[in-house]
Amino acid sequence: FMNQNLQNKIKNLIQENDVVLFMKGTPEMPMCGFSAAVVNILNILEVKFIGINILEDEELRQGIKEYSDWPTIPQLYVNKEFIGGCDIVQEMYKSGELQELFSSK
Repeated sequence: FMNQNLQNKIKNLIQENDVVLFMKGTPEMPMCGFSAAVVNILNILEVKFIGINILEDEELRQGIKEYSDWPTIPQLYVNKEFIGGCDIVQEMYKSGELQELFSSK
């Protein structure tokens, strides 16, 4: 089970930033194709976001999966809400839902 400190750390990151991407690598240098794909979409939409590199923190890597109850990385949070992983972000982008989500901010 996740310890309280880790849970608070994740919660704070999500609450203090409008858009948070838990990813492998950094926005400048993604370390996996799925993370890169989500970064790419956010950049196309010119969304300001912070990227959290879970490769630097094994505890966080496991913790975020538990926190969101989602098994894979990357994970996108917008306005404190879990949006999903790469597939979901791509689907939402194609359908225009993602653009709406960001334009309503």
